[in-house]
Amino acid sequence: MSQESTYRWAFWLLMAGVLLMRVYFAYQVKRAGERFMPDQAAVEREGKGSFAVRFVGFFVLLGFLVLYGVHPSWMRSIEFSLPAWLRWAGFGLGLVSLAFWTWVQLVLGKRWSAQLQLRAEHHLVTSGPYAHIRHPMYTAMLGWAVALALVTANWVFVFMVALTAAMMASRTPKEEQMMLDQFGDEYRAYMARTGRFFPR
Repeated sequence: MSQESTYRWAFWLLMAGVLLMRVYFAYQVKRAGERFMPDQAAVEREGKGSFAVRFVGFFVLLGFLVLYGVHPSWMRSIEFSLPAWLRWAGFGLGLVSLAFWTWVQLVLGKRWSAQLQLRAEHHLVTSGPYAHIRHPMYTAMLGWAVALALVTANWVFVFMVALTAAMMASRTPKEEQMMLDQFGDEYRAYMARTGRFFPR
């Protein structure tokens, strides 16, 4: 097996890990009787334009994943050179990010939503990674995206890192406003003692 084939296996392991983890927790949310798809309020809270970009972006990402799997010549032309140790460090970062992401999902349980919406009888989660970081799931997502860029050494996945960072920058203030509207001073005090994406 060539070195490049080994990196591709590492890439698909990271992809499979996230896919299995997300499907499992989505199933847990559905089994608990909670809504998985966004309601109208969630779409309006996020903004129809932002929601549409995120929705289309998901399918564009799927398309690039298929292209990476097929690996046409033009995809090879946008690869760049990285030392082997850095690509394997990227794989390590991906595993750590995946483990952290799974921890976040476990702590949230049925309160998790991919949309800007709160569950019935939702309470403020401040345990586990949320004890120090307000948005640990975004931290995990960004780490995982950086890992894919390093493992693949492909500009498509560098672009995905930039897209993930832009999504975080756009969505986080809206999410925090939703939490402030729901929890008021309790959330303000929580904001004062925690970092947004990294511990204070």
